[in-house]
Amino acid sequence: MAPSNRSVSQAPANLVYACGQWEIDLGRRELRSRGISLPLGGRAFEIITVLVQSAPELVTKDRLMDRVWPGAIVSEGTLHVHISAVRKALGSDRALLKTTSGRGYRLLGNWTAQPAEEATELVHSLGRRPSGTPPANNFPPLITQLVGRAEAGQSVRDLVSAYRVVTLTGPGGIGKTSLAIEATRSLLPDFEDGGWIVELASLSDPDLVPSTIAATLGLKLGGDISTDSLARAIGGKHILLVLDNSEHVIDAVANLAESLTRSCARTTIVATSREVLRINGESVYRVPPLDVPAPGQAAPDFILDHSAVELFVTRTKALNAGFSPSADDLVSIATICRRLDGIPLAIEFAAVRAGVLGVELVAAGLRDRFALLTAGRRTALPRHRTLRATLDWSHDLLSDAERRLLRRLAVFSGGFTIEAAAAVMTHAEFDVAAATDGIANLISKSWIVLSGTQGAARWQLLETTRAYAIEKLVEHGEADAAFHDHAAHFRDLFNMLRSGARSPSSNELSKGDLARGFREIDNVRAALDWAYGDGGDPTLAVDLTEAVAPVWIHHLLIDECRERLEQAVSLIDKAAARRDSGRNLRLFSALAVAHMQSTGDGSKIDGAWSRVAELAEELDDPEYRLKALWGLWIGRYFNRDYRGALQAAVRLASLPDEAVEPADRFVGERIVGVTLHILGDQVRARSHIENMLRGYVAPPGRLHLERYQFDQRVAAGAFYSKILWLLGFPDQSMTVGNRALDDAIELGDDFSLLSIVAFGLCPVALERGDFEFANELISRMFKWAETFRPMRVWGQCYAGVSAIRSNDTIQGLSLLREGLNGFATSGYQSQYLFFLGSLATGLFSSGNQDEALATLEKALDQSERDEDRWYVAELLRIKGEFFLRLNEPRLTLSAEALFSSSLGWARKQGAVSLELRTATGLARLRQQQGREDEARELLEPIYLRFTEGYATKDLIEAASLLKSLGAILV
Repeated sequence: MAPSNRSVSQAPANLVYACGQWEIDLGRRELRSRGISLPLGGRAFEIITVLVQSAPELVTKDRLMDRVWPGAIVSEGTLHVHISAVRKALGSDRALLKTTSGRGYRLLGNWTAQPAEEATELVHSLGRRPSGTPPANNFPPLITQLVGRAEAGQSVRDLVSAYRVVTLTGPGGIGKTSLAIEATRSLLPDFEDGGWIVELASLSDPDLVPSTIAATLGLKLGGDISTDSLARAIGGKHILLVLDNSEHVIDAVANLAESLTRSCARTTIVATSREVLRINGESVYRVPPLDVPAPGQAAPDFILDHSAVELFVTRTKALNAGFSPSADDLVSIATICRRLDGIPLAIEFAAVRAGVLGVELVAAGLRDRFALLTAGRRTALPRHRTLRATLDWSHDLLSDAERRLLRRLAVFSGGFTIEAAAAVMTHAEFDVAAATDGIANLISKSWIVLSGTQGAARWQLLETTRAYAIEKLVEHGEADAAFHDHAAHFRDLFNMLRSGARSPSSNELSKGDLARGFREIDNVRAALDWAYGDGGDPTLAVDLTEAVAPVWIHHLLIDECRERLEQAVSLIDKAAARRDSGRNLRLFSALAVAHMQSTGDGSKIDGAWSRVAELAEELDDPEYRLKALWGLWIGRYFNRDYRGALQAAVRLASLPDEAVEPADRFVGERIVGVTLHILGDQVRARSHIENMLRGYVAPPGRLHLERYQFDQRVAAGAFYSKILWLLGFPDQSMTVGNRALDDAIELGDDFSLLSIVAFGLCPVALERGDFEFANELISRMFKWAETFRPMRVWGQCYAGVSAIRSNDTIQGLSLLREGLNGFATSGYQSQYLFFLGSLATGLFSSGNQDEALATLEKALDQSERDEDRWYVAELLRIKGEFFLRLNEPRLTLSAEALFSSSLGWARKQGAVSLELRTATGLARLRQQQGREDEARELLEPIYLRFTEGYATKDLIEAASLLKSLGAILV
């Protein structure tokens, strides 16, 4: 068929197209299956009209839109909505409507046309409007613009033109009525006989629904007015009915809507209700809340670009013309809108209060949101004049069982599953099946919404709804029982996750279990707030705290984990919680790890591991006995007791075969090497770490990552890289470090990543003078700090060092001071000496000589006190350089003595790179003194010991000095 510009309304109207069980009646505008009319919206019927008149030829998208929406600009999304409506009506025969991708549609089948039987005139008439006059309607005048609903409005308009019954549903105050009126107002010209809003809120008797509609339409029907008599009266008139506030008479409205769509082919119904109608042909639109800013965003433009904020500001300005929100006001407004779930009615109430009290008072007052939000419009329905009244209205419509379930669900602050819901219902009738049915009912009545969590069947109460339900829970005296069941459920859930781990005693959870646990963190917080509070359950509090600790630690909620664990320890020490040695063993282990990863407090780490060791012996637990040995090493390491740490490391490395797996003994080899490195014995340190790298084979899964906090090969690579640099292998050190970095990135473990960057690659790159690579690593550290906070402190420190060594002293000092302010007073203090040396250098260069020397003395004192020797040669060299730069003859001898001491320490440790650096400084002094032969004889043999790294800063400087001294270098 050739394309035609004729509108559908000009097509012959007295034909019926038939194909098997299907009929398309153009005169009555009906799609029928086996003689039964199926509900199909006006535009959707026009689409099937165009398709049947062209069947089975293809109708392009452009031609279809031009015929159905002549002269209008229509999106493909609108067309798809209507095509979906036709397919839905065709049901099991939906394949009759075929899509040709990217081109258009065709109606398949052998359709034959025949004249229609003459239609019977209807007795009652609504009257036709004269041509050119607006359609009859009772829509209220447009006073204020609907804010933030453009997209929702278009969606509703598309549905109303595609389906004959559309239900707008959602919680009280979400704006169902306003959206329905605003969206359908522009559709009124499409309905010849007008559009009518029927307000049902005041009805108390469902039997009055038909008569209320008849009265609104102005129909004079004698006798009892029933659904059937109303349908006969409406007949074939082309009208739109908006049935507003239907939830309390939902059965009557559903029956009436189904009858009208069956008997009145040109009637379209839009219902607003907290509960869907559940009838054939119904399309449901769940009205979304307004768009709210995400937490943590403070940029004014970002905040203003959200519809909830736009509504708040617009309504506040309407009440207070001088209102102009500041940046701080906007942050508070964003908080208000989030806490009110983007519900328009609640936001309007808050805006009224803000116009009088100010934004800050409203934000603070939302703790009691129902007392605060009581200022609705005087013209509003009584149930829309306060937020509480809105919820009371819907609550009264629930059954006793639904109210009881709603109260119990209020304990969930982070969403819930069916199993969790059943767990908080102590009544026998609420097993999993009963909870499922109850939740389905509450969803259909808009008390519960789908959670935003992906990949899980989960629901939640909006915060406003939850606050209301909590009040009801307290009023009924059920709060303690509900929260006890809630806390017990999550204790059992986390214990179940651990019991499914490959190694339950090590808390090694799968990624899926860790993600599942993390989804419940908000619920855990609420459960613990109750369990630790007055009237709570101390034993349950301790049990739940211990059970959830692995999830806190994995997701880097370290401070929260530590604070809760310390609460639990307090109850254990007071004997307020039931004794459970196995639980306490795991709890103290988690506490030690939490301190390691947050405070770095060596005494607390050591204390926690000591208690683990005691309990492991009491329970004869080999796993925790092993962890305790490693823990005692880390505790002494963090406490800067390096001799004690070495003893603990040697014990782990020397355990007999029957007490330890070979992989664990090699872990002992690694930590012996790390401790020897700190103590200054680089040659033996290298031997132990190389021995570990040759023999260590990680056990399957992440067992050692969980047991020892770092990937062992990555952690070994970090220190091996630095040791190789010290021993005079600058190129090999970078090769080792880069390999470990690749492994850490592939592994995706934050602490392993921190290990290689902070203790290996970054300091080595800076010592080599490779500032470009160092700055690249530092940039990565700041990026990683977005999800792993400790990276920021290290990043600031290294950024400061890099800037100082690149002669940007002012910026470098600022960064380094800021980073050191966040550095733990214990923990990784060996690297602290590296930073203090750079800080002193920057201070001296900026003219703060006294502070620079004091900083160096602090570092040297700490090195002497703790036997932290690995960097002492460099600190002595830097002090010697300072004395020379002070240009006081009396200090020259002191500088020479410092250089000599530095050389002695470097040679004792085998630290050839530090020896070269000091020898270069001393040789330069000898050259200035005219003692060139001594200078060459000092520096040349050290330089010749290097077999690589000739492009590094130190070797380049040494080579240049030697050439000036007459040395011939090959």
